[in-house]
Amino acid sequence: MYHLPLSLRSMNKEEFDTLISKTDKPIIIDFWATWCKPCQIAKPILQKVAVDYADQIQFVQINADESHEILSEYHIMSIPTVVSFRNGSLLARVTGVQSEGSYRAMFESAASGAEFRLPMAPLDRTIRLLGGGAIIIAGITNSAWYLIVLGAIVAFLGIYDRCPIWAAITGFFKKLSK
Repeated sequence: MYHLPLSLRSMNKEEFDTLISKTDKPIIIDFWATWCKPCQIAKPILQKVAVDYADQIQFVQINADESHEILSEYHIMSIPTVVSFRNGSLLARVTGVQSEGSYRAMFESAASGAEFRLPMAPLDRTIRLLGGGAIIIAGITNSAWYLIVLGAIVAFLGIYDRCPIWAAITGFFKKLSK
């Protein structure tokens, strides 16, 4: 039976390095604090997802107030921050409370070894598309080409994650950089 979670009151840098490098499974770590209200919101969501991935992922919660050395090493400035590691290498990081779908995507990418992309929230997508459209309209009515271009860029930021051409271009450059 899986016990949730492996909560650690404090951990020094050496213990942390051992933890992330000596596990046979990917590891997801939630940095939290007892006084942090967003942490209390994220905790049950993370624990629910962790149960679903218990056979593939090791889930650990670390009290940020008692592990300053680790927070400094990994430049964790706010909590909750959730990070994933595989073979001692940092795979992904999200800060702030996320949706269950976002946490599931993080666990899935850690389990499969795929690149993690934080899904765009529908509200964010809508705001970008509507804002871009409004800027384009302002550019057309004022005959200002720079507003049309700016509006197109803002609107594109609402759909870039679903654009196959953008994915192909960025994938090409990622391969070149390796």
